[in-house]
Amino acid sequence: MGSDPRTLISVLRNSHDRLDALARPLSPEQLRAQSYDTDWTIAQVLSHLGSSAEIATLGLAAALGGRGQVGRDSFPPIWDAWNNRSPEAQAADSLTWDEEYVRRLEQLTDEQLESISLELFGRRLDAAGLVQMRLGEHAVHVWDVAVSMDPRATVASDAVPLVFRHITGLLQFVAKPAGDSFRVRVRTTEPDGDYLLTVADPVTLGEWVPGTGVDGELQLPAEALLRLFYGRLDPDHTPPYSAEGIGLDRLRQVFPGF
Repeated sequence: MGSDPRTLISVLRNSHDRLDALARPLSPEQLRAQSYDTDWTIAQVLSHLGSSAEIATLGLAAALGGRGQVGRDSFPPIWDAWNNRSPEAQAADSLTWDEEYVRRLEQLTDEQLESISLELFGRRLDAAGLVQMRLGEHAVHVWDVAVSMDPRATVASDAVPLVFRHITGLLQFVAKPAGDSFRVRVRTTEPDGDYLLTVADPVTLGEWVPGTGVDGELQLPAEALLRLFYGRLDPDHTPPYSAEGIGLDRLRQVFPGF
């Protein structure tokens, strides 16, 4: 996958610690308050992270045990158990399971990391791919919690370049072009990048090639572009940016969120 799994695990640890610092002091009223996701309370976001950490722990055991896949039929009972917990239990158990998964990753030897191979959602994942999948979900959902308490919150800066590096694999699942077709040159800061975003079927993101014809240009922080792809760049949470030829609202329609 082109990434060092140890680096990814370290950044995932930082994301867990950020979540722990955010969630542990929350009152019962705050746990029941709406998160950034209009369909979920803060407790429900934590429940989602907890259930996915439990499932990820099963996946890690399968990857190390040689089975190489996790039966999807094991997911619903886990989800049901989490949905039946109280908000307080969802929050507490989420932090426990999240810590457990990160701790298990940290304890793996180099040989164990090298041996990881897991088939998940039609993809064959090595150690870096397995942690990368968790990090992308984790960092964005931690933001869902953080921004509900601080509208100036951003996705953790150490996670942004690592998540963004593999964003192309996500676009096929989150982009909804709905028949629209256009091309945009996208330049990012923090880190600097220069890309060609092609909205068609499928939606793709590649390196910018000078001389390529486009319908517009967009310049914004990489963190904001990441949130755009995840459907989390509404006008109230958009940093300063510049756009020519293509309005940001048109791009928001392509990435409605999930």
